[in-house]
Amino acid sequence: MHILIDGYNLIRQSDSLRRHERLSLEEGRRALIRFMAGYRKQKGHKVTVVFDGWENGPIEEERDRQGGIDIIYSRRGEKADDVIKRYVERPGEEIIVVTSDRGIADFVIRRGVTAISSHEFEEFAQRLQSGPPDSSSYTEGRYDKDKDDEITTNIKKKGPSRRLSRKKKAAIIKLRKL
Repeated sequence: MHILIDGYNLIRQSDSLRRHERLSLEEGRRALIRFMAGYRKQKGHKVTVVFDGWENGPIEEERDRQGGIDIIYSRRGEKADDVIKRYVERPGEEIIVVTSDRGIADFVIRRGVTAISSHEFEEFAQRLQSGPPDSSSYTEGRYDKDKDDEITTNIKKKGPSRRLSRKKKAAIIKLRKL
């Protein structure tokens, strides 16, 4: 699985990473790379972080690799969104895109690729890096449905039951691999 991350989007959606960015843009990028290197070390997925370079970036697209993380700086005049779109249009690789940009998420989903918001991904990655989940609401890595049912027992459901579409089922299966 290949996790493709809209770098500045994740930094600016994260309270902990945003603190580093306030010191300097470079420190924010370094903090994100360290965070993702820890995630990659545990899960082993291929991770690519894409940063905008469209205003002050290099003339040509630049690539780097740090801590096992591939880093792409888009060329001047091109946004990270455009680089992500190019990656998504390539056939053959199972990709999950991490972005809270609704336009990119919609584009990605229309192409049959799974998108997850930056906030959701950060929460998941932090839970993973902090150790096993709290046993009060999770059992063997799965959410305890009985605990959740206690909250919703007094709610009357109306209308026919709804099934998830094939696309949504496939997205859920991909997200479980995270």
